[in-house]
Amino acid sequence: MTVPASPPSPARQKSAPAAPQTISNTDWRAIVARYERPVIQRAIFQLANTLIPLALVFVVMEQLARQSPWLPLLLAPFAAGFLVRTFIIMHDCAHGSFLPSRKLNDALGFITGVITLTPFGQWRRDHALHHASSGDLARRGHGDVITMTVREYAEATPRKRLQYRLVRHPLALLIVGPFHLMINQRRRPRSLATKDKQVKSVWLTNIGIAVAAIAVGWIVGLHALIYVYLPSYLIAASAGVWLFYVQHQFEDTYWEDHDNWSYAEAAIRGSSYLRLPKVLQWFTGSIGLHHVHHLSPRIPNYNLQRCHDENPALHEVTVLSLWKGIAALRLKLWDEEQRRMVGYAEIGRKTA
Repeated sequence: MTVPASPPSPARQKSAPAAPQTISNTDWRAIVARYERPVIQRAIFQLANTLIPLALVFVVMEQLARQSPWLPLLLAPFAAGFLVRTFIIMHDCAHGSFLPSRKLNDALGFITGVITLTPFGQWRRDHALHHASSGDLARRGHGDVITMTVREYAEATPRKRLQYRLVRHPLALLIVGPFHLMINQRRRPRSLATKDKQVKSVWLTNIGIAVAAIAVGWIVGLHALIYVYLPSYLIAASAGVWLFYVQHQFEDTYWEDHDNWSYAEAAIRGSSYLRLPKVLQWFTGSIGLHHVHHLSPRIPNYNLQRCHDENPALHEVTVLSLWKGIAALRLKLWDEEQRRMVGYAEIGRKTA
């Protein structure tokens, strides 16, 4: 008589591997909701460790400027780091995520906007459009570097190609770009992102900047603006332009036609995790965790790292190092056939 084989003992049974957690099979709204509540103590501490050191560095730089106009440049990168961190606070206020109160966020956003030469109300509107359309080929042009597809570039006139090349050139982005921001944000024409309310924000910010500049010039002297604030701002703005660029302009980013576009997929696949050295992550308010931020702009910057670390569904993302982020500046066009960003040298006959 044949004895039927015994079933394997529980110790020998192998369970099927669990399906990996991804955004497509996870209730991501429930995940991010746990991290969206502002913490007033952390917000106040971040304000203190940002604005107080910024003021102290400016004071030391002003004293150095009295000896030589070149000496403040030694500390300009540190001041620029605190200006970037100040901008991140303004950025969180724009999303209503930094403080529990809408009125407090608006007030602090205006003040930090004046410090960083940014019209808070107008920038908030433009940035909200960016979040709502990032990765959508039909809705390009809000808060991001202009991007053409290979086909669009091939069909463009020589003049339009030249203009595009100039705008996307690293020197234009990182050197001309800060001056463009400093000047262009003083007056914004009406558009989808700039209505009467936003125009008012621009001019109130201009008045605030003028009052601050006059006060500094009268109390300390114009040299403080020229030799202390200006170089610090230009370095900070250049770093900010680069951050905005690499967080969406990496090789395997996400661009999709409007009918197939997905908010969650655009957030995770179209935003990089820029893994910076810890000191740079601190100065940039963890904005390198851009996939988490785009998934939920309501998460304060001081909760981004914890949200990422505690949720495996957020780990399937493109990770960029500092050097890979710099190398991404060579990417210029979206290739719809290869589904990736490419440089001019890679498109060959398509643009002939």
